[in-house]
Amino acid sequence: MFVNEFRNKYGAKAICRFLKISESGYYRWLRNQGKPGARQLLLVKIQGILSEHPDNKNYGVRRMQAALAQKGTHVSLRTVYRTMSEAGLIHRHRRPHGITKADTETQNRENLIKRNFSADKPLKKLLTDITEVQCADGKLYVSPILDCFNGEIVALEMRDNMKKELCIDTVKQLREKYGRLDGTVLHSDRGCQYTSYAFRRELVTNGLIQSLSGTAHCYDNARMESFFATLKKEKLYQIPTYRMKREEVKTVIFRYIFGYYNTQRINSFNEGGLPPVALRTSKQLSHHAT
Repeated sequence: MFVNEFRNKYGAKAICRFLKISESGYYRWLRNQGKPGARQLLLVKIQGILSEHPDNKNYGVRRMQAALAQKGTHVSLRTVYRTMSEAGLIHRHRRPHGITKADTETQNRENLIKRNFSADKPLKKLLTDITEVQCADGKLYVSPILDCFNGEIVALEMRDNMKKELCIDTVKQLREKYGRLDGTVLHSDRGCQYTSYAFRRELVTNGLIQSLSGTAHCYDNARMESFFATLKKEKLYQIPTYRMKREEVKTVIFRYIFGYYNTQRINSFNEGGLPPVALRTSKQLSHHAT
């Protein structure tokens, strides 16, 4: 306001002398008045990414940076953080807790993966566990299997109980979808479902090799726990599951995993943030090309 009044009264040359700036710099500043700044333009791009899918609203700073990079916008993590923070787009989330208990009969079984959650090929190293969701008609128990290669959920069973059959039928899905997986490692905690004779027999039938976490070592299956945290904070904690029937919640979880998490969501474990299916597809294409 003061600058405009001074200019109107004394002219542009006088104001430039008073502020000790060049006339060209002053006129350049004048031309840029009212134009959106770089931060504003970045916010528009961020909001565009958030609008692509309802669940993108859960993107944090690193995942948003990866999404921007995929669209050709390369900016620092700090710039993304400041832009999202100023726009109120950064959220804090609750952390879920695991539920399976250790079986002392298998305390000394070897942990084959030893917290190495990477794999150079699909379906060579798999993780599994159980989590629970409170629904209006009781608890829902969710049993997925995650591929360490790309973070893809390759099998999923959901029941109203957490008996061993829940885990056995999850493994049977692998056989139905991919055939016998000789030499593939399947890692879990030491819950009684996974140490039962029936479950181990199912692994042998499918050619799978069992790996078990150490007792009370939650980090031994950290990547699986990370998936459960994502599922709960990005979807389940945001809807009133305790008011919904189990069948409704099953549908929500199924759609989130197979319609979004596997196919669209930026995955920070993967190079370039590629969604799991996109990474697997690109790997298959490059293999065929060679």
